[in-house]
Amino acid sequence: MHVVRAKTAGFCFGVRRAVETVYGQLGSGKEQGREIYTYGPIIHNEEVVKDMEKQGVQVLRTEEELESLAGGTVIIRSHGVPERIYKKMEARGLEIVDATCPFVKKIHNIVRRESQSGKHIVIIGDPCHPEVEGIRGWSADRAAVVQDAEDAKRLPLNKEDAVCIVSQTTFNYNKFKELVEIISEKSYDVSVLNTICGATKERQTEAQSIAEEVDAMIVIGDKHSSNTQKLFEICQKACKDTYYIQTLDDLDLNQLGSVETVGITAGASTPNNIIEEVQNNVRIIF
Repeated sequence: MHVVRAKTAGFCFGVRRAVETVYGQLGSGKEQGREIYTYGPIIHNEEVVKDMEKQGVQVLRTEEELESLAGGTVIIRSHGVPERIYKKMEARGLEIVDATCPFVKKIHNIVRRESQSGKHIVIIGDPCHPEVEGIRGWSADRAAVVQDAEDAKRLPLNKEDAVCIVSQTTFNYNKFKELVEIISEKSYDVSVLNTICGATKERQTEAQSIAEEVDAMIVIGDKHSSNTQKLFEICQKACKDTYYIQTLDDLDLNQLGSVETVGITAGASTPNNIIEEVQNNVRIIF
């Protein structure tokens, strides 16, 4: 009996950077008597956010809450925010600490530049995800968001339209290629910028490889985490006994009693201690 843990499981560079930024600001904030806020949950992991709140971080969930602040430090979440949020913070004289993932920040710059040059911006991703909402907010004109083939087919583009396609960093790479093909048939002038994070693609590839070889697969991550949801979809196609959990409490270990090999992977916002707890307990039943 064997447990295979993905090497790419757990915090990615952007998430680790954002989390360390918050804890660093907490330390200096307490010394100086400053209030520390994050605009939205800093990452998509309830356990991490709860720990930060216990230590005094306040999560701003709406623009109205932001507009009510009289001072303090506001940390921008790893997913990034629309340009107008920066302007509101500056107008209120708030101290801004930008924890936007550098790979997401790169997309903001692309969208601003390409939209100002007159191109139609098409973002491939989940329209309700904060990263995509942030990316849209850097376009000079309204940007279109495409999540599936039906969205792509309905795009109102002409052959003469200049189009720039970007992607949510955590989108499924194979699905991205399929949607790009549909959109590319609508215009003669389409520039495609694959902005899926390299770590995301590597994580998805490794997860699929492990899922194809094991009897059961465990995917660990927050239910609101886009990259974890994509991992689950990929693993479930390769291994019918795939389980999506946030913590060990969500896992029925009895379900794994008859299997010989178990694979474990985790989303980019999953802390290492949660992964290790699941791994250690799975090993016990073997």
